[in-house]
Amino acid sequence: MPIQQFVSSISESKLTQGVLYAALFVGVYKLTIFSLSTIALISDLFILPSTDLKKYGAKGGKTWAVVTGASDGIGKEYAFQLASRGFNIVLISRTQSKLEAIGEELASKFGVETKIIAFDASVDEEANYETISKSIAELPVTVLINNVGQSHSIPVPFLETNDKELRDIITINNTATLKITQAVTPRILETVKESKKKYRGLILTMGSFGGLLPTPYLATYSGSKAFLQAWSAALAGELKPEGIDVELIVSYLVTSAMSKIRRSSATIPTPKQFVKSVLGSVGRRGGAQERFATSTPFWAHALMHFAIENSVGTFSSIANKLNFSMHKSIRIRALKKIEKNKKQL
Repeated sequence: MPIQQFVSSISESKLTQGVLYAALFVGVYKLTIFSLSTIALISDLFILPSTDLKKYGAKGGKTWAVVTGASDGIGKEYAFQLASRGFNIVLISRTQSKLEAIGEELASKFGVETKIIAFDASVDEEANYETISKSIAELPVTVLINNVGQSHSIPVPFLETNDKELRDIITINNTATLKITQAVTPRILETVKESKKKYRGLILTMGSFGGLLPTPYLATYSGSKAFLQAWSAALAGELKPEGIDVELIVSYLVTSAMSKIRRSSATIPTPKQFVKSVLGSVGRRGGAQERFATSTPFWAHALMHFAIENSVGTFSSIANKLNFSMHKSIRIRALKKIEKNKKQL
């Protein structure tokens, strides 16, 4: 039955018919957008080949990548996988001895050059950022990985968050990330210009499901990561015409010291699995189909992100309540464990 006949059969009122036509148009539009997003999601995750990082200077042995939070977990893995692609590495983290060991291993295993910059990101001192600028002043830097970050020790109500933890989260996740980006990006711009646009620049910043979904009991951390989403997308708009690609990388849990999870699963990858998914899909959105300059690259995280966004929504009361219940439960278990450990002392 033609659409016109179908609508006419329901009502002879012109007003009602107009409403029905509008509803059909919106429905077709929504279905089309959803279908195209689903196709793009599947293509990004399972069909398209890995991104070739040569456009950022990989395999040449001449370009440098700066990696923050590089002494453990995801940051350390970024350093290893970028070095395996031929990037020389600037390692930034707090512990000098760990950085020295990693630097020696990278040089021995991949034949790359390394530089080490050790400082505590929770201490917001201008001298730290000046040291970065001076250390990379003569290096052809094309890549910055903003991986340094901190969460709460355990889920905690905002009003009970101690002052040091609150300040450290904001300083490390936001202030230090922005200031490091200000210190490194001018050198990336110079490298792109000096190469006569042979290379592009790349800035990847670690986001989180905690920033994707407002997360009760992790309110400060959640807010800090949501800030990075808006900042990173805005920066992407500014720097794209200058030859620098900027992406926020969204992840669910990964086995790491920060997550306190040791065993991997289908939804919780190892740092190696996660970083491989990030570097293999630069420029694609994965599960973040609705967000500019954002990627949710690991397949399980991507499907979770896409499902939440296209069902209850990331800012819905349902998602908020579920997050509240989950993190309240985690807090209760964590407090019981702390009490048990106290009794054993």
